[in-house]
Amino acid sequence: MTNARNLLARWRAAAGGRCLVCRGWCDGGLCRHCDARFAFARERCDGCGLPFVVPPTDGDNARCVRCRLAPPPWSRVVTGVDYGYPWDRPLADLKFHQRLEPADALLRPLLARLDDLRGSDVRVACVPLSRERLRERGYNQSWELARRLARALSLDARADALFRVRDTGHQLGLHRSERARNLQGAFVVTPRHAAWVRGARIALVDDVLTTGATAQAATRTLRAAGAREVHVWVVARTPES
Repeated sequence: MTNARNLLARWRAAAGGRCLVCRGWCDGGLCRHCDARFAFARERCDGCGLPFVVPPTDGDNARCVRCRLAPPPWSRVVTGVDYGYPWDRPLADLKFHQRLEPADALLRPLLARLDDLRGSDVRVACVPLSRERLRERGYNQSWELARRLARALSLDARADALFRVRDTGHQLGLHRSERARNLQGAFVVTPRHAAWVRGARIALVDDVLTTGATAQAATRTLRAAGAREVHVWVVARTPES
């Protein structure tokens, strides 16, 4: 019986593990069926990350009307998937339940949109947690995603390029304007990484983009510190509410 179990364990290891969605055996995160069903690419606005209802045809930087009229502070947002089934559960597990196993599978749709940046001069940073939130969660899920992206794309990364100077509390349930006020002055560039940020193209990584208040506050901090461009990379974008 022990030998049979050992053989089964070795076979499963060689097979690569279970699909994140259907739990069938596959060679890495998502099986072909679930990848085709849930991880397909959608044409999205470069400003807000929302999918286009009707893709633009005028070549105006692939932005929706709202983002053309009121451009966000970042140069581009890149999103892997829409927030919702089947991504919401593994994202919550990663963020709140100290489960790192889904991270690589969650990143696959995003990585597919970033392949042209492999080995480029983009530098990778993450949205930082407060000390209180870091103690509560045990790790920063945004850094766990950022370092995997940086490794896969052969990019330079820093876990502490940004520092959260105060605990802003949970943003869940706050209105867009309340989130923005709550995050004013929440971030600074770590002094020892000031030269790393200055003049650079920075990719700011987070798990989910909702109202964009956190990413906007962090982007403005990086730009004020001299970053040439800031791109926002997120696993998932919440639908328009």
